[in-house]
Amino acid sequence: MFKNEEMEINLGPQHPSTHGVLRVKLRLDGETITHCRPMIGYLHRGVEKICENQSFFQGQVWTDRMDYCSAVANNLGWAEANEKLLGITVPRRAQYIRTLLNEFNRLASHLIWLATHALDIGAMTVFLYAFREREDILDINEAFCGSRLTTTAFRIGGLREDLPPGFEKLVRKFLAKFPTCLEEYENLLTENRIWKKRTIGVAKLGAEDAIAMGVTGPVLRAAGVPYDIRKAFPYAAYGEMDFEIPTRTEADTYARYLVRMAEMRQSARIIQQCIDGLPEGPVMAKLPKILRSEVNEVYHATESPKGEIGYYLVGEKGSLNPYRFHVRAPGFINLQSLPKMAEGGLIADIVAAIGTLDIVLGEIDR
Repeated sequence: MFKNEEMEINLGPQHPSTHGVLRVKLRLDGETITHCRPMIGYLHRGVEKICENQSFFQGQVWTDRMDYCSAVANNLGWAEANEKLLGITVPRRAQYIRTLLNEFNRLASHLIWLATHALDIGAMTVFLYAFREREDILDINEAFCGSRLTTTAFRIGGLREDLPPGFEKLVRKFLAKFPTCLEEYENLLTENRIWKKRTIGVAKLGAEDAIAMGVTGPVLRAAGVPYDIRKAFPYAAYGEMDFEIPTRTEADTYARYLVRMAEMRQSARIIQQCIDGLPEGPVMAKLPKILRSEVNEVYHATESPKGEIGYYLVGEKGSLNPYRFHVRAPGFINLQSLPKMAEGGLIADIVAAIGTLDIVLGEIDR
């Protein structure tokens, strides 16, 4: 009686729920997605080629601009990759401060994920609450390095300078109130029947598929795989920290929400250990004014808020800049799981699927 034809539509690249200039080409049978293809290529920043033509010191600022919600984590990976390439040992106090700031960055990134993901699904109050605490974290960033978003927080060999006066007080004040704030978010969402209806059983990605696609971060851990580079291959001061790796087994959007909420508690736990056990000493290694490469190539991976971010550097002996530079961006790798999550589901659920990946297109299309 009714003629049934599939329809092709584009979601994005201007749609707010695509979290940047992502275009998703969809084929629909009614409201059911039968085919999904993510399309990128609207930014073309060329960060890797730019860094190949900059000195090792100058490359640091470009890592801020990839995932601008995780600038500190990007800075840390770049600094440590160069330190590995150049054979530099970082002072212990600097390692603690790096770890502290990196976990604040994880909190800030997860908070903006929570705010925008909830807004995508229709929960506006959480957006306002989460930005309140994120502003406090950006105040802490500003107190340390004078910048809030694109921080350039670290230097190869350590830190630009030590903690400023009053910094510890800011950290402790935040840690005292943050558990109550987390409870507020959870009271709004965790048992909310609309939130559960929009997330439970939606955009499932099992462990086998996640591993096959190279997916990392909270998306992998929500599928029951307890892989976290901070534990598997400790860096900075993580080898001295006591923390847990939250996991779930449901492998759906709701499970990823629960994992990230639990991760925020673990981040606060790590920050508390860093500020309580902060060692004395210098924050910068003794370096020459000009850095020259001594090693052929390195790959260094760290655990960013979105998953494994890896820096591959090739240096020629005596060179002032990387001969080759490549970033293994977690958002780029994780995005390829979107068709697996979306196909067979409803068009309304792809908004939840995109949000649960926590993507930033500046990192994906470098």
